[in-house]
Amino acid sequence: MGGEFVSWEASDAIATIRLERPPMNALSVQVQEEMRAAAREVSERADVRAVIVYGGPKIFAAGADVREMADWSLTDALARTGELQSAFTAVANIAQPTIAAITGFALGGGCELALCCDFRVAGDNARLGQPEILLGIIPGAGGTQRLPRVIGTARAKELILSGRFVSADEALRIGLVDQVVAPDAVYSSAVEWARQLAAGPAFATRAAKAAIDRGIETDIDTGLEIERVHFSALFGTRDQEIGMRSFLEHGPGKAEFNNP
Repeated sequence: MGGEFVSWEASDAIATIRLERPPMNALSVQVQEEMRAAAREVSERADVRAVIVYGGPKIFAAGADVREMADWSLTDALARTGELQSAFTAVANIAQPTIAAITGFALGGGCELALCCDFRVAGDNARLGQPEILLGIIPGAGGTQRLPRVIGTARAKELILSGRFVSADEALRIGLVDQVVAPDAVYSSAVEWARQLAAGPAFATRAAKAAIDRGIETDIDTGLEIERVHFSALFGTRDQEIGMRSFLEHGPGKAEFNNP
């Protein structure tokens, strides 16, 4: 399912969104729109409980299509950037836990796409970065906002202002990725992680992600109210009933959730 350059498939409660625009998976306007559509489709699937974003065995995404952008006017940029950001935000707003499976380059928009995911698994050949400054611009798909939230303000400024690439090892050390494996093990490692997430309580998992994502953007009191609402809403769900009954009868960590 999907479009010409972005497709998705689901199996055993795990959906994989694939970028397939060789040779570099440049994130053209068409790719952005197909990515938006795929993100919305998988987010609405009750039978999908974890999502992987994958660029293939050689490269994740080398960034935006500079050929499309080179002749933009100020008016063009103002008109297009909103659509650009909303396409990436659609990935960030996927209700289920998401994992970016990164091989090769994840640069510019590719790095921004990886940042839209909850977790990142990278091959030891991966190179990540925000090199837009070297083109005389800045990140425009969320890099100036999501990168500081992941690795801290000072480190984000250093990467964005220098435009330098980060190796997989450095990315792991600074928290830009969560796991580094051999390149040919990237996708299988992401699937293994996704299986663990998918086995959890579907309603509670979505609620936890929503509470964290919404709460981190606001003050602590508002965040606590967001948490309270999500916490309370879970009472009466299958997740809460199965989880608490299993705890009382068998002890912690033994519940088997009957996810849809």
